[in-house]
Amino acid sequence: MSRPPHDYSYMRTVLKSAMIHDELVATGVPGILKAWAHEAGGGRLFVGVSIEQKYARQVGHLTAQLPAAAYINRYVVVVDLDIDPADLDQLVWAISTRTDPADDIEVQRRTRGSRLDPMLPEGAAPFNSRAVIDACRPWERLGSFPRVAQSDPAYLAEVRARWASVLG
Repeated sequence: MSRPPHDYSYMRTVLKSAMIHDELVATGVPGILKAWAHEAGGGRLFVGVSIEQKYARQVGHLTAQLPAAAYINRYVVVVDLDIDPADLDQLVWAISTRTDPADDIEVQRRTRGSRLDPMLPEGAAPFNSRAVIDACRPWERLGSFPRVAQSDPAYLAEVRARWASVLG
């Protein structure tokens, strides 16, 4: 496993993301917005998917096993439409504010791995496990879940423009 960035890490990220998105849409599950296989995960170990929230867990488990995503995959994070799965800060924020680890992280065991996996003990069969993280607002609480507190984007742009010399 090469630490990114390297000669093919970003290319793999873009290509894998498109392949995963296309395969998810082809499953027929409605509401798939975007899939992103993060460069920080070598373009295959950490995948984020944003959906119109109806089938979060199903989409997570499907993503973990799609041909484009199954090889050495470790983490799949499913998020609501208001989260950009290509933005690691947004993904971590969603995991931090919209999950209860005991309820929202499921583990698949003995899934497709590789002999190239650095976590595979020498001589072991090429299997690994993966976590499916449902980082969507809880379905049962969609109507009552707290609104996101955030600054107005126009105001933030104004502040950045006004203080560009200080903020860089």
